[in-house]
Amino acid sequence: MNKIDLKTYWHSTAHILAASVKELFPEVKLGIGPAIENGFYYDFYRRQPFLPSDLKRIEKKMAELIKRNLPFERIEKEKNEAITLLKKLDEPFKIELVKELADEKVSFYRNGNFIDLCRGPHLASTGKIKVFSLLSIAAAYWKGDENRESLQRIYGISFPTKKELENYLTLVEEAKSRDHRKLGKELDLFSIHPEAGSGLIYWHPKGALIRKIIEDFLREEHLKKGYDLLYTPHLANLNQWKISGHWDFYQELMYPPIKLENQEFMVRPMNCPGHILIYKSGLHSYRDLPIRWAELGTVYRLEKSGVLHGLLRVRGFTQDDAHIFCQPEQLEAEILSAIEFAVSILQSFGFSQYDVRLSTRPEKYVGTTESWEKATAALKKSLDKKGLTYSLDPGEGVFYGPKIDIKIKDALGRSWQCSTIQVDFNLPERFHLKYINNEGKERKPIMIHRAILGSLERFFGVLIEHYKGAFPLWLSPWQTIVLPITEKENSYANQVSKKLTDSGIRSRVDLGGEKIAKRIRKAEMEKIPYMAVVGKREAERSTIALRERGKGDCGEKNLKEFILEIKEKIAKKSQSVVK
Repeated sequence: MNKIDLKTYWHSTAHILAASVKELFPEVKLGIGPAIENGFYYDFYRRQPFLPSDLKRIEKKMAELIKRNLPFERIEKEKNEAITLLKKLDEPFKIELVKELADEKVSFYRNGNFIDLCRGPHLASTGKIKVFSLLSIAAAYWKGDENRESLQRIYGISFPTKKELENYLTLVEEAKSRDHRKLGKELDLFSIHPEAGSGLIYWHPKGALIRKIIEDFLREEHLKKGYDLLYTPHLANLNQWKISGHWDFYQELMYPPIKLENQEFMVRPMNCPGHILIYKSGLHSYRDLPIRWAELGTVYRLEKSGVLHGLLRVRGFTQDDAHIFCQPEQLEAEILSAIEFAVSILQSFGFSQYDVRLSTRPEKYVGTTESWEKATAALKKSLDKKGLTYSLDPGEGVFYGPKIDIKIKDALGRSWQCSTIQVDFNLPERFHLKYINNEGKERKPIMIHRAILGSLERFFGVLIEHYKGAFPLWLSPWQTIVLPITEKENSYANQVSKKLTDSGIRSRVDLGGEKIAKRIRKAEMEKIPYMAVVGKREAERSTIALRERGKGDCGEKNLKEFILEIKEKIAKKSQSVVK
């Protein structure tokens, strides 16, 4: 079944869910019930909370409606007729939706005695649904607004075959075992403290070490690619955000201004105005371009509390942000270079499958249609040259320009937004940027906004789930641990660890009083790639008894040989450990 058909399948099942809930709980008011990336949900307003036992009753009722094979009948009504009908049905949320519609005609779908405001499409009848499962209940605000009514959201999934459902439910269970919030606590990587501020991350020593490794790698790679590094302030005068357009187009996600000495300042939601100010601080010739500037810049966005989710959706995060200032004739080459750079970096972290989207002009935008068309054409041409398969995302560009988004696929086949490349003719215009061309005339540069990993916090969460906390060797906070069998080998264990550390390998010694089996188990739980067990024989022969994560006992190993092998693997950014 193709993707469009599956969306229709899920949306039809959501309609059956709503019909069943209304039959069992007539007092319930309906919200919305869309198909989502995996499955569907429906929002309900009910004073009493739904219980797990209620889901069983709802599933039973859904099965009855499916067995009756009721047709999905489309009904069109004039807007005022639709409102009259919804008033009769006592559905205030649906009335609100109809009043917001620009169309004079609206559609409903009926199956049996149930009728629902719906754009469709739906399957021919309820009997087309073969297998389904209701998965969970969650809280949701009407229209995502925390100042509006609190609703109850029921999630579900359906498929044409039992095998597909079983495979999906297995995947759900595997995803639960990989949950970065659970593993982050077990591996002592990070924490969140709502009493100090929701959506703000506290990096613990091991998590902070991995972050440092990622940041150092990014900085080194950017320098190799001809980027210069910047640092810019976390605060800027409100006027900068008015000039940039963020105040007009992005205000709901910005923290309120702070008054200081009769001026208003904002904590930054973006890094771009800071880079623009640095560009404006000097004169630029065409010979200087392209200028490539990169910053690991922390930004703050006022996300609603209901959408915050561990590391994946936060209020304060660090972007691997870069801005390229170039001449028009350099644009295509710079876009292509940015795509290749992004793919190379993502592959270093073990990601080789992507969903690529080209997002075009939204309804609200700045600049001319001509500049938008030029920018979109340049992005499209670069994607075609690179040979990347991509899909169009109409109207999903940012207010100042079109963009390419690269979504990585993890070990479970889930897509995660990471890289973005955005062409911007507009901010150079708004900030009056210029360079002197080869004829001595002033011209405006084109600006490319570019991030590869995106939010370091979100990327770290994805890494945890992708590797199930068992990070590749080069990223592991501790690459080796030395375990003496008895206290008599403590001195030799310290010598081994020092040799490893002196060779650039992150190592520590566990001299704990527990028996060796317990310490091995502890190291396995910490997901350390290698354990060097040392006893009397190893001390006498200057060797180690090597244990590898996921493989167990690898036998006796010469320490010098092991150091050479592990260093080679680290240098290659290998996703596997030493064989």
